[in-house]
Amino acid sequence: MAAEIHSRPQSRRPVLLSKVEGHQDAVSAALLIPKEDGVITAGEDRTIRVWLKRDSGQYWPSIYHTMASPCSAMAYHHDSRRIFVGQDNGAIMEFHISEDFNKMNFVKTYPAHQNRVSAITFCLASEWLISTGHDKCISWMCTRSGSMLGRHYFTSWASCLQYDHETQHAFVGDYSGQITLLKLEQNTCSVITTLKGHEGSITSLWWDPVQRLLFSGASDHSIIMWDIGGRKGRTLLLQGHHDKVQAICYIQLTRQLVSCSADGGIAVWNMDISREEAPQWLESDSCQKCEQPFFWNIKQMWDTKTIGLRQHHCRKCGQAVCGKCSSKRSSYPIMGFEFQVRVCDSCFESIKDEDRTSLATFHEGKHNISHMSMDISRGLMVTCGSDRIVKRSGT
Repeated sequence: MAAEIHSRPQSRRPVLLSKVEGHQDAVSAALLIPKEDGVITAGEDRTIRVWLKRDSGQYWPSIYHTMASPCSAMAYHHDSRRIFVGQDNGAIMEFHISEDFNKMNFVKTYPAHQNRVSAITFCLASEWLISTGHDKCISWMCTRSGSMLGRHYFTSWASCLQYDHETQHAFVGDYSGQITLLKLEQNTCSVITTLKGHEGSITSLWWDPVQRLLFSGASDHSIIMWDIGGRKGRTLLLQGHHDKVQAICYIQLTRQLVSCSADGGIAVWNMDISREEAPQWLESDSCQKCEQPFFWNIKQMWDTKTIGLRQHHCRKCGQAVCGKCSSKRSSYPIMGFEFQVRVCDSCFESIKDEDRTSLATFHEGKHNISHMSMDISRGLMVTCGSDRIVKRSGT
């Protein structure tokens, strides 16, 4: 779906401009063609299609190409009109699209992975093709020679990738919930650091090289902003989705983050404000409010002849509390909690009505979303998913 998101988060609801239908299986990726009224799609039905808008207002495929294996990922470089399509069998195929978008010529095949390709990035300056896959590795290959330059293996499936073209840093999210920051060299790489904060597999990443911010979405329904440039380990938690976060895009100009979840939810987050970091959860053997023992504190239970209680945590202060001392629920958007979460009674009293004002807008994409792409210059967005429909919308 393609939506205009130029304005502040109090933006109007995305309006569906057009539907593109024709794939016989889930659509893995959909990309808007810059400066053109067109969309490139790749699907599990083993097809790549280039759709152009006709005079009738309908989108029709000007290119229809069948691959040897289901298509799992795609990257398109508009200036050189090169398209790279990752497949379920681990190979990546490069094509060149004609200026009128009516013809696509095969260039070469890259044996990048031994299993499904999950993400692809092309760097024109170095002529590197960088990709991640379900063979638990990141690979980078030379597009001039087609040869493998390097590989680095992880402990679990590599699910998503972002790349800083200037510094040659790669960010790789994996199914264990970890993000690895690597520095890629011509034939080797070094691990700079690993980022841990999600409780589920990493499903999407977005790197903003201007502010040096990394955003990650995960199957735990949450988004984390990692302030890489600040060098102080600052992180911000954003919780507003009710399903796994499948795609994210940060609009640097307006300081907005757009995110999509598997249930069709689309959120636009206002990042142009001073947000608060969520606290670390404190550990205690007894409630930090009423001092009643938790159920594993056998000694205090015996000494006081009381039944042990279950431990909870206040999302605002991080203290370990019992259910009785945290019976209230509240949203707290400044800390990223857009829906009601558990807070202790004293924190609940400290939250004013104005503190509950939402700092994001939520919209309904009305279809399963597994992939999202934006043309920020035109304020357009396209979404696709397992329902085989591609939606292009605007506001």
